[in-house]
Amino acid sequence: MNTSAGASSKQKAGASQSSETSSKRKRGVFQKELQHMMYGFGDDPNPLPESVALMEDIVVEYITDLVHKAQDNGSKQGKLSVEDFLYLMRKDFRKLNRCKELLSMNEELKQARKAFETDEEKLRKAFEADEDNKLVVQQND
Repeated sequence: MNTSAGASSKQKAGASQSSETSSKRKRGVFQKELQHMMYGFGDDPNPLPESVALMEDIVVEYITDLVHKAQDNGSKQGKLSVEDFLYLMRKDFRKLNRCKELLSMNEELKQARKAFETDEEKLRKAFEADEDNKLVVQQND
């Protein structure tokens, strides 16, 4: 049995599957973000639409492949976790460290939002109580 033939047919099937997926997906979803990223990496402030579309195709294909690999190596069938993706990044220390840094910053932002919402809720309740007290004083006068 020729294992390379089996592998190449599997790759062809995967390639046709990804091209089907990319044709079905909504294009231009990441256009603004990619334009900003491209400019940040030295491109023109308004890159050619064809360049942005190509970058989007590359990014979506990369993420799709990453998700498929994470599913194959996943710790739990049917569920993906952050650890599944970090496991895939282990060979590239810069990517791994950047992912960990971004996850840490995301957690800090969540905590800050939660604290802000809590403070905002306390202020709202205090304001409503103060308004209720003013109404009671006015009614008694």
